[in-house]
Amino acid sequence: MGHLFTGIGVAVTTPFQNNEVDYDSFKRHLAFLIENNIQCLVINGTTGEGSTLSRNEKRHLLEIAVETAAGKVPVIAGTGSNSTTGSIEASKDAKDIGVDGLMLITPYYNKTSQRGLIEHFTAIVDAVDLPALLYNVPSRTSMTIAPETVQTLSAHKNIVGLKDATGDLNYFSRVKLLTDESFAFYSGTDDTALPYLALGGDGLISVAANVLPNEYQTMYERSLDNLTEAKAIHYRLYPFVAALEIDVNPIPIKALTAHIGFGNYELRLPLVPLESNEQQKLVQEFDSLKAGV
Repeated sequence: MGHLFTGIGVAVTTPFQNNEVDYDSFKRHLAFLIENNIQCLVINGTTGEGSTLSRNEKRHLLEIAVETAAGKVPVIAGTGSNSTTGSIEASKDAKDIGVDGLMLITPYYNKTSQRGLIEHFTAIVDAVDLPALLYNVPSRTSMTIAPETVQTLSAHKNIVGLKDATGDLNYFSRVKLLTDESFAFYSGTDDTALPYLALGGDGLISVAANVLPNEYQTMYERSLDNLTEAKAIHYRLYPFVAALEIDVNPIPIKALTAHIGFGNYELRLPLVPLESNEQQKLVQEFDSLKAGV
């Protein structure tokens, strides 16, 4: 089974209006991303506030994504949770809708052992015959997928890659040495995207690409044929990426998706918007970047 994609995927935000999903803004945002060279859409993940979406909302978002993508780019559904049964149900929903793949986060709160991880992920991909990416984000789940566990899971025909949001290039190097070239690696942190690509990563699942899709895809392409230019793009984007650290994702990026016209600046509790002065500073950073200042 080949890679689901190479290059830049985007962890798509979910717009709200009066605490209801704003499906029109979501569809327009997807069209913008596709028109601006994004290579993959990841729906209902962390950035999409998937943990606060209902089953019906998740289904409808996936339906819109599959319809809008229309086969031009793959659609990956975030269907993992800390419930194996719940993850299987969500994955079956996603398959019925016609997504191209799944993204499966490690269990959180009732976190398990490495042996439990193997059984958890295997149960999901055995039940749903779709390619799946493991999602390792220990800063949110308080557990990590050990390199040897990734190696074991990579032998399963449906487990085709890893979204690595550890930010740890040493971890990436260790895992890459334990897997073959058919297994894909995607950085899950924008600030380490270029080093990750330089070490052999296959792409990035980006937060910042919600508003900078062309810029990130261009950096990926230059990483293949002109590393000097890729480094110049990395350093031009870096202050903006650092500015996104002002609060937990997706609080900052949603201020910017609203700024460029894709819905209100609204989140679901327990997330709350930035203070107005913080919003203004972030928007100024983004506008300056786009203006080439």
